[in-house]
Parts: sequence; structure tokens; C-alpha cells
Amino acid sequence: MQRSLIVAIAVGLLCAIVGSYLMVQRLALLGDAISHSVMPGLALAFLYKIPILVGALLAAVLSTLIIAWLNKEFPLKEDTVIGIVFASFFALGIVLITLIQKDNKIDLNHFLFGNILGVTIEDVIATSIICGNVLFIVTYLYKELLFFTFDPLGAEALGLPVKQLNFCLMVLVALTTVASMKAVGVVLVLALLIIPSASAYLLVSRLDQVMTVAASFGIISSIIGMYSSYFFNIPSGPAIVLIACICFCFTLIIYKVSRLVSEKL
Repeated sequence: MQRSLIVAIAVGLLCAIVGSYLMVQRLALLGDAISHSVMPGLALAFLYKIPILVGALLAAVLSTLIIAWLNKEFPLKEDTVIGIVFASFFALGIVLITLIQKDNKIDLNHFLFGNILGVTIEDVIATSIICGNVLFIVTYLYKELLFFTFDPLGAEALGLPVKQLNFCLMVLVALTTVASMKAVGVVLVLALLIIPSASAYLLVSRLDQVMTVAASFGIISSIIGMYSSYFFNIPSGPAIVLIACICFCFTLIIYKVSRLVSEKL
């Protein structure tokens, strides 16, 4: 439970901060694409007996490189490129898993839907390292990412490396996805990336405030979802996401009530 609590806090914090950038830029599809792109990495890691997290990270980074290359070399819109890469990697992953299952018994349900109660000390160390690196990058590049997020054309006009910042954001999403696999699974990681950030966006306006409030929602959802998974014997991923959805519903009510009160005043 102590290991699970550490991972829950790290994942809730990580997803909320990185998800804030995705939500503001309206790039939810990017998070979905990268999260599903780890499937071939999971299968190949199992086949060649290498750590699952390493295989997932390599697949996620490879998908971000391909998306960035296609955006640069061909006149295709970003959402089109993301959709193509997402579908291709996910289909490849399903095919590889199907082929591997003919000779090996492989159970990837924990990585698809999460099993935060089954984390090992190695998972805790890996998640903590990823979390620390992502938070360092976000802190170090906060001003640049902030400018790029709200005004990419203005950032490019001022000479900021827009393409590099965009690739950096994709790498951050990839790292966050890998760190969140054991907690919520690759299928539901998009929900934890977006829902806490959307909840915070209804309550505050500045990006730093959105990140802070979203992190609170993410951590609370992860912790309550973890204990719900333990006491009710349900998958941790769906439990965490459902708690996040409940928090979002409450913020909807608060938002509407505050709007009605402000209109009457």
C-alpha cells in the first residue's frame, strides 16, 4: 500500500501537469495516440524478456519521432498524422500480442486497465525518476512552453524553437504515459491526462493555477481510486478515472452555480 500510495501521488501529479498543456492546446488526441502506441513495445518487451517499461518507453518515443517527422516532411495536418500513427501502432500491437499468445501465455490486462496495487519497488523507482525528470523539464521550460501553448505563431516570430518545443511536449506525454501504465493502464491514461485539467480549467484561468488545481484533483482521484480498488476488488484504472469523473461533475455544478450567482449580482 505504501508503494501504491507513492505511485498514486506521482501519477496524479504528473498527468495533471502534462495534461494541462494538452487541454489548452486542444491536443487530447495526441495523448490518446501516444498512450495506445506503447502496445507494440509491451508485446516485444515480453517476447525478448526485457523490462516492460523499457519497451513501452521506446515505442512511445518512436511514435513521437514518427509524428514529428511526418509533420515536418509532408503537408498533412497534425491531427491527421496523429490519427494515422495511433491506428498503425495500435493495430501492430494487437497483431504482435495475438502472434505471441500462440506460443506464450501473455496477460497484459494490468497494463491495459491498470493494477496500482501490484506495483513493485522497481516500478516505484522508475515512476519516481520519470516524475522527477518531467517536473524538472516543465519547470525549466515553463516560460517557453507557456508562450508556445497560447501563441505558437508569436513564439515562432520571436525566434523560439517551436518544432523542438512541440517535440518536447510529445516526449513529456510519452514519459507520462509510461509512468501511468501500472496505475490506470494505457487505455485509460488519456482520461487522467484530461479530466483533472478540465476540472481545474472550469475553476481558474491562469495556466499555473490550472496546473496546481489539476494536480490536486489528480492526486485525490488517484488516492481515493487506489483505496476503492483495494476495498471493492475492482481494477485500479477504472476506479481512479471514475473518481476523477465525479470530481469533474462537482466542478460542473460549482461552475454553473457561480455563473448564476454572478449574473444575478
